[in-house]
Amino acid sequence: MAGYSGITAGYLILGDRPCLVETGTATSAPVVRDALASLGVGPGDLATIVVTHIHLDHAGGVGDLAGFYPEAEIVVHEKGARHLADPSRLMASARMVWGDKLDVLFGEMSPTEAARIRALGDTGSVDLGNGRTLSSHYSPGHAKHHVGLIDSGTGDLYVGDAAGVYLPQTGDLRPATPPPDFDLRTALDSIALFEALGPQRLLFSHYGPVDDVQATLERSAEELRVWVDLTRQAHSAGMDLDHAVAMVRDRTRERYAALQADDATAEQFELLSGAPSNVAGILHWLDRAQP
Repeated sequence: MAGYSGITAGYLILGDRPCLVETGTATSAPVVRDALASLGVGPGDLATIVVTHIHLDHAGGVGDLAGFYPEAEIVVHEKGARHLADPSRLMASARMVWGDKLDVLFGEMSPTEAARIRALGDTGSVDLGNGRTLSSHYSPGHAKHHVGLIDSGTGDLYVGDAAGVYLPQTGDLRPATPPPDFDLRTALDSIALFEALGPQRLLFSHYGPVDDVQATLERSAEELRVWVDLTRQAHSAGMDLDHAVAMVRDRTRERYAALQADDATAEQFELLSGAPSNVAGILHWLDRAQP
């Protein structure tokens, strides 16, 4: 993403019915296709493409990959399905936020044929073949169209952005609270749901697998509370967004080894979970909750 490796992850589940979880951005789609080919997955082999939610860093490549893999069913939560079939509103709103940066960061999402999209409700299931399933669990808080996915064969839980973002180089974990959907209580409930599912491992879309499930989910909830508490203080003091971001960034800096590391690592961490986006999402929620 944006010329960096190690920002967005897609996961290939190999088996009787190969399944790709997360596509990454539209600009990443050829990279994903070539990686699948190197693993022996050809155009007619992929049975399913699943996205945890429709943000462009997770699902921007869906339309392109649907074209590369004409047999694949596209699976998404019902609140996101129409935007995959017709991405025009999603792209227009993203362009308002990102402006000219949009093309560099994400590219343009291509539409997916509506007949190939399967919309999931609060729970659902993807057949991985040979009795193995990928179970979907509605997990909003980060986004209203977000699901977590657990593999019955391995106990792996694909957490999307609901548990925040993880930087494997330093072990840092930071929340992902962008506007307009962030809601603290719902986000904490989704983390509690992930705990209750009893996963063996967490597979972060940003970025990579984490084995220490309990401690990581506890840290996810703690990070949310820290960022919300600090942003609430800024909100109560009447700060505008720029001043609120500066205050929260300053007060959280010591929590993250990435920000004490080299410039490239710090820049990557900020791209994964930018303070301006996080604080803006929390302020948006606070304005709704306590205008």
